[in-house]
Amino acid sequence: MRPSGRETNQMRPITIETGVTRHAEGSCLIRCGDTHVLCTASLDERVPPFLRNSGLGWVTAEYGMLPRATHTRMNREAKRGQSGRTQEIQRLIGRALRAGVDRVALGERQIVVDCDVVQADGGTRCAAITGGWVALRLAVNKLMKAGDVISDPLTDHVAAVSCGVYAGQPVVDLDYREDSDAGTDANFVMTGAGRLIEVQASAEGATFGRDELTTLMDLAEAGIAELVAAQKAAVEG
Repeated sequence: MRPSGRETNQMRPITIETGVTRHAEGSCLIRCGDTHVLCTASLDERVPPFLRNSGLGWVTAEYGMLPRATHTRMNREAKRGQSGRTQEIQRLIGRALRAGVDRVALGERQIVVDCDVVQADGGTRCAAITGGWVALRLAVNKLMKAGDVISDPLTDHVAAVSCGVYAGQPVVDLDYREDSDAGTDANFVMTGAGRLIEVQASAEGATFGRDELTTLMDLAEAGIAELVAAQKAAVEG
């Protein structure tokens, strides 16, 4: 039995509220159970120096957690400096989102996606990727409406979900209690068409076999289909 009482293949409740900030070109608040992440997408007509005069666009991301997003208060990273975990997660978010972008169609401009964890209960990086895509979609919609881009630079949805082996059972969408006790921990980033972008999997305790990895991938594929449906409802609603 999972601590939440969910079935092994059951996702947490997913809601995505758009237009939650006034100034960002795209924004949403994604809630995956008790994990809540504020995602904003900001347009910048300047690209990084290594892309100047290349004709290519760029999508990058920054990630952070509010001091009381967790059970005990953390010092702000502005005070203590970015952790290695934060740097790794924001690079993952950027890589994931760029996988769904035609950078030629985007043109020589940059979109920065900021993901701020308001409340954490496991799977924050996955929620950030899923919500980050929605914010990116809304920002690109504004570019297209203004006529600044001719063809849609977003080639597909991008979403992510965590899976793991908890109490000997493969499960999807781990919350904090499951994540902290999981024997195997994995994150899957996929497109709406089911293509893999990135897989992060590690044995936290006992090793795992190929059959278990296949089961986790099957769970992830079904879970991401639910997330993509939620993304579509959010941007089309």
